[in-house]
Amino acid sequence: MDDLKEINCKEIFKKAYENRYTWKNDFHGYQGKCIFLTNNNIHKGNFVLGEDFKPNIQNIEDEKVVRSIASQLFEVCIHRVNRRFESVHSENNFKLLKNSDSGIEMSVSGKNQGDKYRVKNNCINMVYRKIHGTIIEIFVKEFLDTGTGSLSKKYSSQNIDPDTLEKNSQKLEYEDEFINMGKSDYWILNSRTIKYLNQNQEEETQKFVFEDLCLLN
Repeated sequence: MDDLKEINCKEIFKKAYENRYTWKNDFHGYQGKCIFLTNNNIHKGNFVLGEDFKPNIQNIEDEKVVRSIASQLFEVCIHRVNRRFESVHSENNFKLLKNSDSGIEMSVSGKNQGDKYRVKNNCINMVYRKIHGTIIEIFVKEFLDTGTGSLSKKYSSQNIDPDTLEKNSQKLEYEDEFINMGKSDYWILNSRTIKYLNQNQEEETQKFVFEDLCLLN
């Protein structure tokens, strides 16, 4: 019976995994203007993101802001890479944890032992993964259906200590907006708003805006 559940969960997860929106392999990069807004401060510059996914931020002198903008661009792009399910998850098995209104929650055994996912309506709406020595827990509240796959649009992210399983970072609330680059059918991040509570438990907001976007040939 457990084997049957694992087979079913793997198939359910595979379908949701393949339903994620990814870019075609002919991606050459894109460029545009970038604006960073926080605490009534505005930084404006330009950026070029090459096909190697390395963002080059121009005309902004604050190194911290440059790193922050670059990390958002890189993080969004790395999730658009089309990696076949078999190349990522062939050494994993998936076992049912629970089935609820929130979706089908499953644990991973094998290569990525300890990871967990939840799937609802053919979308992965919860990720619990160990990455670079920390556990990252993501809950997706809203998706954008691009017609060729789903994009996370509204979600939260928080780090968890892998030893104590205690939350050890601020909870970040994300809201993303995307723009379709016409005939090429590339959906590109247009803006990202991140909200979180600071040390005084006051809400702070960071906003990244990317405009005048154009694809590189």
